[in-house]
Amino acid sequence: MSKLTLTLNRQAVEVDPPPDALLIDVLRGPLGLTGTHAGCDTAQCGACTVLLDGVAVKSCNVLAVQAAGCSVTTIEGMAQGAEPHALQQAFVDCHGLQCGFCTPGMIMSAACLLATTPRPSDAQIVEALEGNLCRCTGYVNIVAAVRQAAEVLQKGQA
Repeated sequence: MSKLTLTLNRQAVEVDPPPDALLIDVLRGPLGLTGTHAGCDTAQCGACTVLLDGVAVKSCNVLAVQAAGCSVTTIEGMAQGAEPHALQQAFVDCHGLQCGFCTPGMIMSAACLLATTPRPSDAQIVEALEGNLCRCTGYVNIVAAVRQAAEVLQKGQA
């Protein structure tokens, strides 16, 4: 085993995973960040989505060593201190979650979208979230939450 260095939620970290360790297992195991959920383990549900250098990836489908030298953002890294990220608050405000299992992955995929498309159409939101499955909602409130967060973030940049 060799040391793996990466930036995790704006902090430099070093971990010593086995060469075949998946990123999700390192995040949830030695790094203790359990907000990223292990769902299907086949990269189908999106519950494990994180940002790898700003791009939404399914961490159950990425070897930890692939993140060496990269920046990884998990749901725990979205808030600024005690202040939730606009997406986190919008999911609460718009009732975009029920059981909450898919929510971290949805938020991470939406964050990737909003970083590249600050004013997405509903069709763009749906397309960006197509790799994230929710068994509880009808997605209407999730789309509304992403739309609200986009508006809040745009006002914050004005």
